[in-house]
Amino acid sequence: MDLQGSFHVYDTTLRDGAQQEGLNLSVADKLTIARLIDQLGVGYVEGGWPGANPKDTEFFRRAQDELELRHARLAAFGSTRRAGIAAADDPLVAALRDSGARTACLVAKSHDRHVELALRTTLEENLAMVRDTVTHLRTEGLEVFVDAEHFFDGYRRNRDYALEVVRTAAEAGADVVALCDTNGGMLPHWVGETVADVIAATGARVGIHAHNDTGCAVANSIAAVEAGATHVQGCLNGYGERTGNADLVTAVANIELKLGRQVLPEGLLREATRIAHAVADVTNFPPASRQPYTGTSAFAHKAGLHASAIKVDPDLYQHLDPVAVGNDMRLLVSDMAGRASIELKGRELGFDLSGDDRKELVGRVTARVKELESRGYTFEAADASFELLLVEEVEGRRPSYVDVESWRVITETAVGSAPGADSPALSEATVKLRAAGVRHVVTGEGNGPVNALDEALRIAIGRAYPEVEKMELIDYKVRILDQGHGTDAITRVLITTTDGESSWVTVGVGANVIEASWGALLDGFTYGLRRRRGDA
Repeated sequence: MDLQGSFHVYDTTLRDGAQQEGLNLSVADKLTIARLIDQLGVGYVEGGWPGANPKDTEFFRRAQDELELRHARLAAFGSTRRAGIAAADDPLVAALRDSGARTACLVAKSHDRHVELALRTTLEENLAMVRDTVTHLRTEGLEVFVDAEHFFDGYRRNRDYALEVVRTAAEAGADVVALCDTNGGMLPHWVGETVADVIAATGARVGIHAHNDTGCAVANSIAAVEAGATHVQGCLNGYGERTGNADLVTAVANIELKLGRQVLPEGLLREATRIAHAVADVTNFPPASRQPYTGTSAFAHKAGLHASAIKVDPDLYQHLDPVAVGNDMRLLVSDMAGRASIELKGRELGFDLSGDDRKELVGRVTARVKELESRGYTFEAADASFELLLVEEVEGRRPSYVDVESWRVITETAVGSAPGADSPALSEATVKLRAAGVRHVVTGEGNGPVNALDEALRIAIGRAYPEVEKMELIDYKVRILDQGHGTDAITRVLITTTDGESSWVTVGVGANVIEASWGALLDGFTYGLRRRRGDA
């Protein structure tokens, strides 16, 4: 099946997505992301705008030697020639020819007011710019797509001219004309009606490029496909300017799994969650937990009623099997949990809690979870702490590798500095504990009390258990639970730890942030050691 010929999935993460506020990709980042997106099986990866952006020019230069794509074609983005100059003589058009990409995507004005005010040229010259540039690049052997910018707004203002832009591009040889909701203000039924009219009036092959300003980017993309569009543009994780572009994975998953149309190579949609999260790691934007299909909460169940039904049949509270997109079902343990939630979560963690002989145990665990959560703990985000609690109830003792005698933290700052001068505070933590039969007294220093505690605890435990050296704190969250009490409020801390192969989250609650952090830190090291040693 020639998926590129029958339906185009066109990724523009590296160009349009990179316009997201706070997102700054190096050339190396872009090369890495391009390789990941290719693994999803999309038809096209747009690399950026060579000639207009030095970083993008460098990307295309390096891509010729360093980027080997198995599924996708590399596309270069550019614009139609400038007014009053031949396409063959325009340096930005030349940059497209020289980019090494065999597909060019041209942005063209399709809104009459933009032509006159932004380009400062005539409507006739704009049509000539479209015609000449497409014809020139086709003569040079490139596949050419045209992004009709501001199309839907332009269509509403001047339907005849917007249609003429599409017709001109198609007649000049453009393989696809993508209709762009550049301002993101459309609704699905508007998009569907417009796309159907464009196809009927021009006979062109059309695509959709949607922004999410109304929260409808994916829905608008689906409406366009149902109206006859055979080319869908979008960005991984919904990246993009303002509120983002259409999330490519969500759009493609809906087309494949809901509309029943295969648009990626067989089986590759199952890589979606892995790839979406890997791209998020490169961009340094944590993946949204509630992202459709690929979010960690996309198939998470918390209510006891849901869990009871899922125990009978997972499909009763899921719209599809998460395996289809490479995700997993998760059972969240919370104060809303019933026995079914605890039983299913135990099974997920490798504990068989079914059967009449386990009813008392499940009841104890359920009651304990509810009691601890009433005091401020949360286990839905802290699977590692819940597993330690479960092991304690199942085996009759809490996993432990150390016996802590005491710990303390001192924070001091230099005095006598001039007002306003930097006088960094230094924290010092002392930990006394026994590990593997040996008593250890260790002092650690850090740029804050938690950092100092982490350092001291790591050194003390590491003397007995070298595995600790591979463990690293990678995320730290603090929440004040009863803010009405001011500085006397209860504090909850969530800590994420990794050993380089996987990560886990532990929770601590205390009368102050240091006490809460100590509990979460100790649980983090205990859980990590149990995973590696399994002998506690």
